[in-house]
Amino acid sequence: QVHLVESGGGLVQPGGSLRLSCEASGNIFRLNTMAWYRQAPGKQRDLVAAITSGGSTNVADSVKGRFTISRDNAKSTVYLQMNSMKPEDTAIYYCQANKLYSDIDYWGQGTQVTVSS
Repeated sequence: QVHLVESGGGLVQPGGSLRLSCEASGNIFRLNTMAWYRQAPGKQRDLVAAITSGGSTNVADSVKGRFTISRDNAKSTVYLQMNSMKPEDTAIYYCQANKLYSDIDYWGQGTQVTVSS
């Protein structure tokens, strides 16, 4: 079992920045891709950005150039640096991870991000 704990959410003004963190613990042997998803009220959960254990990234077009995903494998932690934030970035942000040779997805509890003046 992999346990994911997110932190760093909150209220930010348009144009501002936030940094989310997600630390994995438990049975993290062969931890593979870690990712951030977000879900706004009444909408589906969408991928924001993902990063493999080797550092390859995939970033959604809607946040490309504004959000950066990074990872510290020694700390089993993934980060999401969010800059130039917009009201439409408002959502609950979820951390997700998987392991090599497994089709199980692990999820964090989510952290609220609100962009408003």
